[in-house]
Amino acid sequence: MVNAVSNDAAGFAPLAAPTLWQSWDAFVHRAPAPARHAADPAWSQTDREDYPSELAVMRTPAMDSVFTAVRRLLLVNRRQQAGARRGLIISGPATTGKTTTMMSLGRSFQLADARQHPGQDGRRPVLFISLPPAATPKMLVSEFARFLGMPVTDRLNQTQITGAVRNLLCELGTQLVLVDDVHLLDTQRRASAETSDQLKYLGDRIPATFVYSAIDIETSSLLSGVRGAQIAGRFKIFRHRPPAYATEQDRGVWNELVRSMEDLLRLRAHRTGTLVKHAAYLHARTGGRIGSRSHLIREAALVAITEGAERITKQLFAEVELDAAAEIQARPALPARQKR
Repeated sequence: MVNAVSNDAAGFAPLAAPTLWQSWDAFVHRAPAPARHAADPAWSQTDREDYPSELAVMRTPAMDSVFTAVRRLLLVNRRQQAGARRGLIISGPATTGKTTTMMSLGRSFQLADARQHPGQDGRRPVLFISLPPAATPKMLVSEFARFLGMPVTDRLNQTQITGAVRNLLCELGTQLVLVDDVHLLDTQRRASAETSDQLKYLGDRIPATFVYSAIDIETSSLLSGVRGAQIAGRFKIFRHRPPAYATEQDRGVWNELVRSMEDLLRLRAHRTGTLVKHAAYLHARTGGRIGSRSHLIREAALVAITEGAERITKQLFAEVELDAAAEIQARPALPARQKR
């Protein structure tokens, strides 16, 4: 027997992985840390150090495009029969903000749903899971059940769990299913191929819009063969590229993202406009990757606080080591003679 999810969110930290309903709901409703004046004596050193570690997510043009695409799909799917609903795959290189975009999408949708259905705390309008490595069909549907708080025992087989998940999601009014890391499905392997079939089955049986995120899905096996043709025939692909810096419009978008992050900083000796002044450097250093840019600015701010400088400089940026992808991107190319 599979029981319905409990409404009790006690004991779940707001920063826990949002792959359980309680931690997801805490993420959706969590208020950002208050931005006090940098010289406020009531702002403790610990709180000042915590503040840069959770700077607010900046809305990007890519996010806006995904939000618009999903809103349209929700309308298109609203009266569609099983098997006819359409979905979206957010695809792009690593650290370009795909998961952040997906989570922001789910948060925005759930808050809008709460406004439309006041007082209906039992609703679960969004489901968010991250695909486990080497997932089997039973592992996949167990992640759905785990998010909902449904107890899954070894005695329950895949068919029983799938039926219980399907029924409960229909009862709870789930309209948006978000599945992260679908690039982990290698459909050349039998288990992954069967897991892909399980995803299709759930998409057919649950009256919701499915959104996947993946690293470079176009080059993966997920879109190849007969199974891939079915996915390609039902899902749009949104290419989540790092912001460019080639045209005046590109630079304006990037500079505004940098300015928005700088406006959130609370450093006692920081000069306003410093980050925007170094916007071109920040793009070159991070390759335009949203995650790398956020890491660079947040770590620089933390160093400025903990070491007492209270300001960010280009030299401080240079001292921060980033992820390998960003460091390789920023590494200057050697002349052909020197390479030889």
